[in-house]
Amino acid sequence: MIPAGELVQMPVEELPAQGWTEAFHRGTTATMAAVYQEHFVTVRAAVFGVLQGADGETVIHEVFFRILSNEDLRRAYRAGSFASWLFAVSRHHAIDYARRRAREAPFGLEPAGEVQSCRLHEQIEARLLMRRFREQVLPPEWIPVFDARFVRQLDQRQAARAIGVPRTTLVYREHRIRRLLRAFLLSTEGG
Repeated sequence: MIPAGELVQMPVEELPAQGWTEAFHRGTTATMAAVYQEHFVTVRAAVFGVLQGADGETVIHEVFFRILSNEDLRRAYRAGSFASWLFAVSRHHAIDYARRRAREAPFGLEPAGEVQSCRLHEQIEARLLMRRFREQVLPPEWIPVFDARFVRQLDQRQAARAIGVPRTTLVYREHRIRRLLRAFLLSTEGG
């Protein structure tokens, strides 16, 4: 076991692997300080490869917060290049953050007047079409798949877990729903 005071003095790569890994998994203060000091640049490079500016800075802070507060995340590191593991964790978090931000629609920033009125009309029409498709065309056992994938826009793994079906079943039903939806939309367009 390495005394905590020595961890700050030695670069992470020079520490005995087993002792350092155990200290990292436990989240000792000295180890966490060393990780921050020596790997801030790694995290920043991973994040800024995906995001810039304030969003990038936010994600950098979130990554270190997750590492400090989440023992399960720390235990996901087993061995090998710590910098590579941390780079991957940081990059994945940045990608997730960017996806979340892309799904957010700013409220109140749309131009006023006819454009806004036209968009509202299109949204209402789309919702009515989807409701008609859901009620008139979709088999009842496929409605949970439709709601999870098309309405709530969950990814396939999340949707399968949420509705309690195997992912392969969800993929099959989703494929069939897409075919039904395409036919339904083409028939409403022509008629």
